[in-house]
Formats: sequence, structure tokens, C-alpha cells
Amino acid sequence: MKKKIWITSLVQDKNTIQDLMKMIKRYGLDVDGHFWEDDLEKMAWMKPRSNILEQNVAMWAILGSQEDFENPSIRYGLSALCATVQAKKGLSFPVSLFLTLGQIDPSTMPTPLRGAEVYAVGDATVGAKIVAKVHGSPEQVSPDYRFDIYGNAQIGQWFEVGPVSGPWEGAMFGVDEGEITFQAVGPKDRLPSTSTLNYPMKGLKLSLGDTEYTAWAVKNPIDTDTSYFVKVEGFPGSIVFGSFSESDAAEVFVYKLK
Repeated sequence: MKKKIWITSLVQDKNTIQDLMKMIKRYGLDVDGHFWEDDLEKMAWMKPRSNILEQNVAMWAILGSQEDFENPSIRYGLSALCATVQAKKGLSFPVSLFLTLGQIDPSTMPTPLRGAEVYAVGDATVGAKIVAKVHGSPEQVSPDYRFDIYGNAQIGQWFEVGPVSGPWEGAMFGVDEGEITFQAVGPKDRLPSTSTLNYPMKGLKLSLGDTEYTAWAVKNPIDTDTSYFVKVEGFPGSIVFGSFSESDAAEVFVYKLK
């Protein structure tokens, strides 16, 4: 099966897009893509998910300017899409940012995009680098947690978290912006139809550095086959989650979305 690169274009410059697609094809790769729709309310970021998850897609390329990549709404949408792709394809799945103008430091990007390679459009060495990336054997990266996002206009926006190994003695999830409106526990990889919660808690306050979070929590044990699901209205810039603990020294994971 011929490997394919899926291009998400944040810009409407058809000439630049066509030049990039021609360059990729010269290296024996298939290429397809779409124009980005910046509409968080309708969760438009979900639209290309099934395309990127196709088995033969070996890289996700995002084309835009520095200004595009610094736009909070675009950053959130790209983060949400990248997170749900990584939940299925793993953190080692190649993601590349193609810059039409400006510069980007990957370390300043949201959590799921920090491992992305950054290329300047027109760089003569890009083609060879892409081929090496697509056909190489990337080092497998395994986080200490499971993380996924579900979303559409009917069910709203849901986050799924859980442990990779060893159970959590309960679970908590907090947001710096937006509002948590529902929580549930059930089998991983799908939203539960019913849920029984042990000692559900709401409106917990915690601070990490200069950021204050509002969190919900439950005391249900969460194992490798079980997940904690949280419905969130709005678009948090940062979230925290992990095993619930009443100790001030509880270990939590911080995940930036903007």
C-alpha cells in the first residue's frame, strides 16, 4: 500500500498548496488534504479525523504562517484533532508544520504538537527529510496516561483519560477556562451509556504555578480497561488530570491545548 501524506492547509493560497503537493508526489508518496475550518462551536476540527486515521496515511502535514499557528482558536482545534489522532496512531505518528511565513519554536506549541517537525516552505531539503521520516522506524513514545477527545454538535465535547499501567484510586480532571458539566466512568474507547459514580465531587480548586483550575473528581477505581469521561463546555487553554488524591502532593498531568 502506497504511503500517503494528509495536508491540512490553514491558508487559502492554492499555488503554495499545489507546489507542496507536487513536491511530495515527486518523492513517490500519495498526497491529499483539506482546508481548515476554524469553527470550535461546531467542532469542525473533527471533520478530517477519519482521513488522517486511514491506515496508509503516514504523516500529517499542517501548512500555515506563524500568525496562523499563534491563533488561539486554531491552536485549540489543531490540538484537539492531534490528540484524538495520537490516541489511535500513537505519539510517534509524524506531524509536520510547514511554515509559509515567520518562525515557530515547537516547544511553545500546545502539548500534542510539541513533537512536530517544522519546515520552511521552499526549503530544498524538505523532500528528503519527509521521505526519511515516513519510511523510518520512529522511536516509540509511551505516556503514563491515556488521553482522547470526542466531539460533535449532538453530544458536545468530551475528554477521556485513564492510566496506561497500574490503577488510579479515583480520578480528577480540571480546566483553567470553560466549564465541566458532566462526568462518567466506563469501559475505555467509547462514551458510556450509563455510569455509577463513587463519591462524585464538583468545583474543586487547585493551583499550579500561576494557573488556577476548577476540577471535578470521583473515587471510582480507574484501571487500564476503564476510563474517566468529562464533558466540557468552552475551550480551556490548559487542563490537569490524574488519579484523585486528597493530598496536596498529588501527582497530576498538565496538558496544554492553546
